[in-house]
This record gives sequence, structure tokens and C-alpha cells, in this order.
Amino acid sequence: MIRRTTLLAAAAALSLSVAACSSTSASTGGQDTGVSQKAEQALQQIKGQVLSKGPNGETPSPASVANLTPDEVAKVKALGAKAAIVMHYGGNDWATAQIAGLKSEFARLGVNVIATTDANFKPDKQVSDLETVMTQKPNIVVSIPTDPVATSSAYKKVSEAGTKLVFMDNVPQGMTAGKDYVAAVSADNYGNGVVSAHEMAKALGGKGTIGVIFHQADFFVTKQRYQGFKETITKDYPDIKIVEEKGIAGPDFAGDAQAAANAMLSKHADLSGIWAVWDVPAEGVMAAARAAGRQDLKIATEDLGKNVAIALAKNELIVGLGAQVPFDQGVTEARLAAGALIGKKAPAYVALSALPVDHSNVLDAWKQVYHEDAPKDLQDSYKK
Repeated sequence: MIRRTTLLAAAAALSLSVAACSSTSASTGGQDTGVSQKAEQALQQIKGQVLSKGPNGETPSPASVANLTPDEVAKVKALGAKAAIVMHYGGNDWATAQIAGLKSEFARLGVNVIATTDANFKPDKQVSDLETVMTQKPNIVVSIPTDPVATSSAYKKVSEAGTKLVFMDNVPQGMTAGKDYVAAVSADNYGNGVVSAHEMAKALGGKGTIGVIFHQADFFVTKQRYQGFKETITKDYPDIKIVEEKGIAGPDFAGDAQAAANAMLSKHADLSGIWAVWDVPAEGVMAAARAAGRQDLKIATEDLGKNVAIALAKNELIVGLGAQVPFDQGVTEARLAAGALIGKKAPAYVALSALPVDHSNVLDAWKQVYHEDAPKDLQDSYKK
């Protein structure tokens, strides 16, 4: 994991001091214009920057390091290579966009995608998926491990077979970049946590009580999000108090988050807001808020899934989020893997910056994240 001191130092570079807020009811937060302006300034400063370090403390490299020249593309095409995409989970917009980016770029590079698998967050299923795809002798495997320990042996076998491995987000235990795998590609997940903290603070005017719903698993990137959010709230917004935290393990992340949010809202009747670790749990929080008649609840999260995007467009419940750019991450992963086939060296860790999203830019952000116009129902939901 990233050293805590390193993360705090990175966050401090962008953090802003917060003035005292005037008191008001906890359910709506103190609408301190000064605090909201400072949060907005912090969000503007974050754009284009990467705050995260890699799984082993690596300094991030930009996606541009994966670019291939026309000559390199021609060499890759001449290989007639095969690739497999082995996902941890395929049931959300993030995974769909990652796969779309990978397939699009592999097609451009003349690499045939022979398999795409979904482990539904089950390590034993993912081990089986890896064993199955390896019978087809792929030259490339792009994957995100469900569990860095339980899947490690299976990934080592892939590496030992000479297959080029590129990881999304998480790296199995005991594997070394440049030796056992090509590189890891990720969003700036710590930065996404920081973004969502500033979005929450902006919506609350810097004052209120909140709950936190985190991913209760040894999953590197979701831990980064949690750290980024909690450390930013604690350091920059002392008048926002985290009064309860609950972990969810899935695989029913929306249902688990709804149960956690129900418990929080029952225990803390004046709760101002809830942070959820990504968009699917946030959907569960929205359901709990509606059931409790708490349309005033402020919810911040990560990832621009369609349901939270519609809520943002309507100005209902979701106040802001830190978005990844999963299509671009997929393109970057494909390029790194293809480059490795022709002997091109890659940095150990490549990261793409967080994208702050709120009501004002949700339609433009959708196009940036997914490389296509917002769907009609999202456009129709937007309240000007």
C-alpha cells in the first residue's frame, strides 16, 4: 500500500485551509459561500494532476508513454497476436467502458480479442477463467485481480507461459513489474477520493455530519479512494464530522450499501450526507434516502455510472463525484501490452487524472469518459 505520509504530502499540495462556518441545521449543512468557493478552487487545481502512487509506491507515468509510432503499430499488426480480457466484475459502466477501450484499440492494432470473462468478484472463478483462457494460448492478458493474494499463483502461471500481462488498478502479491508483468494502469483513485471530498464539502457549505460506506476488501484502489476522501474531509473541513463508517463486501454492493445507509439514517436522523466508494453502492444509498424521505441528503461518490449521472442531471441526491476515464485506460492498457510484444519497455505504473463531475458538467463529462454523447434519457433528465 502507499505510505500514508506520501499520500498526505500529495494531498497537502492541493488542500486549502477552511475558515470557521456559521452554524445552521445539520440536515442541510451550513451554506458558507467562502468554504464552497475554496472547495471549487481546490477542484480546479486538481484537474490534470495525479495524486496517487502505484501499488508498490511507484511514481505515476502519464498515458502518453504508451503511444506507438506508425512503424511500431505495423510491427504489432504483423504478429497476428491474440489477447484475453479477464475482468474481476463486469456489471457496471466502468467495466463496460474499459472493455470497449481495450477492444477498440486492439482492433486498431490488429490484435484479436479471443475471450472476455467476468468473475463477479469471486477469486476462485477468476482463477478458473485464467486457466480456461490460457488453453487458447493468448499472447496478451489484460486483467484486474479480484484478490491480490488468492489469484497470485494463477497470474504467475500466465507470466511463466510467456504471456504479456497488463493489470488494471490492482497487482497480485509477489509479482514484479518488468519481470512478471508489463505495467499497471489506473485512474488516480486517491485523487478521485479527494475530488469527492471537495464536492461533498461544496454541497454542504463546509458544515454537517456524514457517513462513509467503504469497500471492505483488500483492494488497492478502493482503499485509495477511501483514504483520499477521509483525509481531505478531516484535514480541510473540520466542521464536517464523520459520525459513522460501514464496510460492504458484496457482491450485492447496491443492496449492501442500502442496508448500511438505512442503518446510518435510522441512527443519525440529522445526517447531512453519505459518501459511497463507487457508483453502484451510491445507488443503494439513493434508494435508502428515498425510502427515508431524505431527498435533502447529499451523496458523493466515484465513477460516472448512468444512474448516478441521471441523478446529477436532475440535481437530486448525488452532489458530485470523481470520475475515472475507463475507455482511455483501456486504450492505454492495450498499447502497453502491444508495445511489450515488440520489446518496448514500459514504466511500472501509469495513471490518468481524476475528472471532477457535478450537475454543471455532467453531460460533457459523460462524453469525455465514454467517448460518446450522453444517452437520450440522460440528456432529457438534465435540469437547466
